[in-house]
Amino acid sequence: MTKHIFVTGGVVSSLGKGLTASSLGRLLKSRGLRVTMQKLDPYLNVDPGTMNPFEHGEVYVTDDGGEADLDLGHYERFVDESLSRASNATTGSIYSSVIAAERRGDYLGKTVQVIPHITDEIKRRISVLADDDVDVVITEVGGTVGDIEILPFLEAIRQFRLDVGRENVCYVHVTLVPFIGPAGELKTKPTQHSVTELRSRGIQPDVIVCRSDRRISDVLRQKISDLCDVPLDGIINAPDAASLYEIPLVMHEAGLDAYVGRLLGLEPIEPDLADWRVLVDRVERAWKPLRIGIVGKYVSLQDAYLSVAEALRHAAIRHEVDLDLRWIPSDHVEGLLVGEMLSGLDGIVLPGGFGERGIEGKIEAASYARESKIPCLGLCLGMQVMTVEYARNVLGLSGANSSEFDTQDSATPYPVIDLMDTQRGVTDMGGTMRLGAYVAVLDEGSQVADIYGDLVVSERHRHRYEFNPKFRSKFEESGLRCSGTSPDGLLVEFVELEDHPFWIGTQAHPELKSRPNRPAPLFDAFVAASLRFAEVADPARFAACRPERDPGELLEATVAAAETASAGPLDRR
Repeated sequence: MTKHIFVTGGVVSSLGKGLTASSLGRLLKSRGLRVTMQKLDPYLNVDPGTMNPFEHGEVYVTDDGGEADLDLGHYERFVDESLSRASNATTGSIYSSVIAAERRGDYLGKTVQVIPHITDEIKRRISVLADDDVDVVITEVGGTVGDIEILPFLEAIRQFRLDVGRENVCYVHVTLVPFIGPAGELKTKPTQHSVTELRSRGIQPDVIVCRSDRRISDVLRQKISDLCDVPLDGIINAPDAASLYEIPLVMHEAGLDAYVGRLLGLEPIEPDLADWRVLVDRVERAWKPLRIGIVGKYVSLQDAYLSVAEALRHAAIRHEVDLDLRWIPSDHVEGLLVGEMLSGLDGIVLPGGFGERGIEGKIEAASYARESKIPCLGLCLGMQVMTVEYARNVLGLSGANSSEFDTQDSATPYPVIDLMDTQRGVTDMGGTMRLGAYVAVLDEGSQVADIYGDLVVSERHRHRYEFNPKFRSKFEESGLRCSGTSPDGLLVEFVELEDHPFWIGTQAHPELKSRPNRPAPLFDAFVAASLRFAEVADPARFAACRPERDPGELLEATVAAAETASAGPLDRR
C-alpha cells in the first residue's frame, strides 16, 4: 500500500518545509522507491496564476498546464519527476469543487460543512496521487501551525491516518530552534509550543526537524525528545547549509530517511547518493568567476525568478562556475543609466513577466547586449522585448511594440508581438493563455538545434502574446532567424541572431525543466557562451582565481571515490 508523509511547519514561515520535503523525497527515491509530491496551500485563490509575483514569488507551471506554487519547482528539481496539476491544491480550488458539487445536488440536500465535506475533498486530493505506480506520497501543508486558515488541512491529515492505517502515515514537523545572542543559547521553547499547538489539533508528530543557524547539541535534542514525546532518533537537526543541494546529505547524515523508513516499514536499503555527492562537490569547487545580470521587473523579490536563478546555478555547477548573480530592476535601465548598470556583466538574462512597467528598460538591455556582443538569453517576455528591440533599431520600424502595451492613445503601428488568437481571427482574450508543455520544431543547422541536439523539443509555456507572423519575413531577411516554430509553422518559438555569439530568445520557460545534474540546454549553452565572453574580456580575473590543482583532477578523484561507494559507474552528464 502507498505510504504517506505529511510535512507541517511551526513557529515562523520560510523555515524550509518545501526543501525538507524535497530532500526527503530525494533520499527515498535514492533507495529505489517511486516518489511523488504535493503541496496543499491555504490561500483562497484557486491557483497562483493571477497573483502578483511580489505576493507569492514565481508561478510554477507543470507539463499539463497547471499553475502551481513555486515549491513544486523544488520538488521536481530534487526528485527529478515531472509533476501534474494534481500536485497542487489550494483552499480556493477545494471550496470551488465542494460548492460546485453542492450546486449539482451531489450532497442530496444535506447541510454542507467544513467537516466532513471540505476535509473529505482534501483527503480525496491526497488519495488521487496514491496509485499503483507510487510507493510514497509526500504532502507539504503550507502555512504555519496556529494559522486559522490551515485548520481544515490539519483535520484532514489527522483523519487520513485513521482512513489508511497508522502504519502507512508519518507526520514530519519542521520548527525553529533560534539562537539568542545576548543569552548565548539555542532555545527549544518555540519548538515546544509549536508541537503543543499541533497536538491540540490531534496530530502527534513522528519526526521533528529542528532548523537552526548552527548545530544543536545532543543534550538539546534529548530535551526536545522528552518534552515533545518523540524518540531521540526522530529529532533531526537541520542547520543552515552552504548550498540548498547539500540539504539531502545533511538530512541523511542526521538519519531522517532511515528513521522515516523504519516508521513506515520500508525496506532498509542504503540510498545511492554517489551522484548527488559529486554534484555537491562541484558546487564547493566552483572557481570560474562569472557575472550574470537578471534584468527583470520583480527583482526586489528574488523568488519571483526562482527557477531562472536555479537553472543558471545548474549550468554553473556543470561548468564549475562561481556564479555572481546581479539583480537589476528593468525600470532603472533606461537612458544614460544603461551602460552604468550593465557594464561588467558577462551575460544578460531577460526573464518573463506581464505588464508594461519596466519594458523599455528590458528593451534597452537587449539592445546593449546585441550591440556589445554580450551573450543574452530572452525568456518568454524576454524574447518578445528582443523582438521589439530588433524591429525598432535594426528594421527601422519606429514605434514597434507588443500589442500588450497598447493604449487607446498610443497604439503601435507595428505590433510585432500580438495576441496569438487574433492571428487566427479570434479576438476574445478569454482562455487564450498558452500553458504547459508544447512541442517545437527546430531549423536544421540553427544554434538552438545544435544546443538541443535534436530537431523536435518540448518546453513549458505561460503566456498569451506571440511573435506576429506578419513580420516574420522582414526579420529573417535582416538576420534574425526564427529558428523554431510550432509544428504547424504558425507560432514562433525561438529566435536567434545569426551574427552574434549568443543572442537567443525563446517563447518558452526552459528553466522549469532544468535539473541540478541535468541543466536545461539553453541555460547550459548560455553559461558556456558567457564564460567564453568573460575569458576574452577579462583574462586577468580568471588567472587570479585559478586553483593550484587542476579542477579536472579533483573531479576525477571525487568521481572515483563516489563510484567505489556506489559500486557502479556514474552518469557524468
